[in-house]
Amino acid sequence: MLTRRRGIGAAATVAAVAFIRPAPAISFAPRSVSLYNTHTGEWVRTVYWADGHYIREAVRDINWVLRDHHSDEVRPMNAVLLDVVGMLRDRLESREPFLVISGYRSPTTNHMMAMRHDGVASNSFHIHGMALDMRCEGRDLSHVRSAAMSLRCGGVGYYPRSAFVPVDCGPVRCW
Repeated sequence: MLTRRRGIGAAATVAAVAFIRPAPAISFAPRSVSLYNTHTGEWVRTVYWADGHYIREAVRDINWVLRDHHSDEVRPMNAVLLDVVGMLRDRLESREPFLVISGYRSPTTNHMMAMRHDGVASNSFHIHGMALDMRCEGRDLSHVRSAAMSLRCGGVGYYPRSAFVPVDCGPVRCW
């Protein structure tokens, strides 16, 4: 016999199950990036994830190339950001390196930049190792932006006059 309380409970359960999405299958395919820091002239092309884990030496090399070039401070870059960059590379079908204008920024550097330039957030994702300003050799900047937006993995900006696209692993948004 179905009481009102059980009926409501059953309806709530059915509704909750309808909103459950199956978990995506985890791919164990290697993940790689190719980055060139436009300020230091340093580059890294590496597989940073394989066999179900991040490769410590590769991630260390990536963090070095993406350091604050004003102070040489290194901060671990967010692993999700590395995956976003890797997916963007695949989406663009490019083997050319991303030209990095800015990776990690220390709070001091970020403050200095915010004082000099419009559009620099006082609590930028760069401070937390969660953002890159970049462009891709051989790809139109608007194409890089569109490809990044199609991933829906974080924020994507567009600065055609300065020739870069900011990408972060924060909330999905665009500017």
